[in-house]
Amino acid sequence: MAILSKEQARQILEKVISFSTADSLEASLSGSGRGNIRYARNTVSTSGFNDDVSLGVTANFGKKSASSTINEFDDESLKKVVKRAEELAMLAPENPEFMEPLGPQKYKESKTYFKSTADITPEYRAEVAKNSIGPAKAKDVTAAGYLEDSSGFSSIMNSKGLFAYSQDSELEFTVTMRTNDGTGSGWVSRDYNDVNQFNAVDASAIALEKALMSREAKAIEPGKYTVILEPAAGAQLLGNMLYNMGARQADEGRSFLSKQGGGTKLGEKLVDERVNIYSDPFNDKVPANSWSGDGLARERTSWIENGVVKNMSYDRYWAQKQGVEPVPGPANGIMVGGDATTEELIKSTKRGILVTRLWYIRAVDPQTLLYTGLTRDGTFYIENGKIKHPIKNMRFNESPIIMLNNLEELGQQQRINGNLIPVMKIRDFTFTSLSDAV
Repeated sequence: MAILSKEQARQILEKVISFSTADSLEASLSGSGRGNIRYARNTVSTSGFNDDVSLGVTANFGKKSASSTINEFDDESLKKVVKRAEELAMLAPENPEFMEPLGPQKYKESKTYFKSTADITPEYRAEVAKNSIGPAKAKDVTAAGYLEDSSGFSSIMNSKGLFAYSQDSELEFTVTMRTNDGTGSGWVSRDYNDVNQFNAVDASAIALEKALMSREAKAIEPGKYTVILEPAAGAQLLGNMLYNMGARQADEGRSFLSKQGGGTKLGEKLVDERVNIYSDPFNDKVPANSWSGDGLARERTSWIENGVVKNMSYDRYWAQKQGVEPVPGPANGIMVGGDATTEELIKSTKRGILVTRLWYIRAVDPQTLLYTGLTRDGTFYIENGKIKHPIKNMRFNESPIIMLNNLEELGQQQRINGNLIPVMKIRDFTFTSLSDAV
């Protein structure tokens, strides 16, 4: 029952709406089937599959609202979950920011579902683990990885006539390779909607090579360095910027988009003019749901164009308050890149650092987007266009705003966690201390 058809979902939701006596009712019905395999110390430790379907109901009386959930779908259970939500709503305090549910909307379809991914078998998952563990053993390296595949549906309906439905599928894979002498570590991540785009052998080979290359890392002095951020490293800092471009935070003076003395930086140049960032649920490399959780239709939206802040996201309440149209937040992030490969960026670097990824990132100052964190799983010193040797991990203190103003060159894009991010060459990236952790 994990994936209900559009008509099956509609029938259940219509029945739910019919049982309500509230001023308005909103219902969401979703389900998924998820398979996984996990391995560590070159041995599979767990593997399994689960599926589930759940229904959430929100009842509204005036500005009072409450929600209830259930995963049983006979008539009595549906009546029970609606009644429970209505009883709780009558007891709830009024929400001064309550918005009436949307009426009917029109949505374009995004190609987020692939039967190939929904048809993944336990044998396929075992083969993925084998293709990591076998090469690792052969090189005296230990592999620890996780593969999860999922397929499912999402649907919403309300008593004002809105109905939306979509299906999706996704595969996510990560593996860490550690040399058995304890001095080297490599990592790779891959995610796709279509499993046919995934190659476990090639992905695992990248992590294995980085583990072997990073053995016996040397310490260098912290300071400002030119860095080449692989897409997995850049994605984390860019995501912290993109998903914090809400208009309300900016209007209220709580954001990096707030101006001193009031107002926002909308329409102002914020970063290097080569920076272009947008979201697009219909991009065939990173497709995403074409409607948001409250039913707003998503379209391609430019957030930063030629370095200028082009849009901010507005929820329905804040848009109404400000007298503008609502703008849903991004479902994905796409940064325009260039043609250069990572190897070509390394070749053009006299002295610098190649960073595989960042982790344990924490906010230092939300109004400047200053973050701190550590490098991990493959950090290398570049000299005269070549990787000279691995270096010990370092702590960084950096803001994506400062980073994108120190842009040297953009390279090719790669999909990372549902986003498209280019490899980036950045000058004067700030490292503040060393870390002995491998």
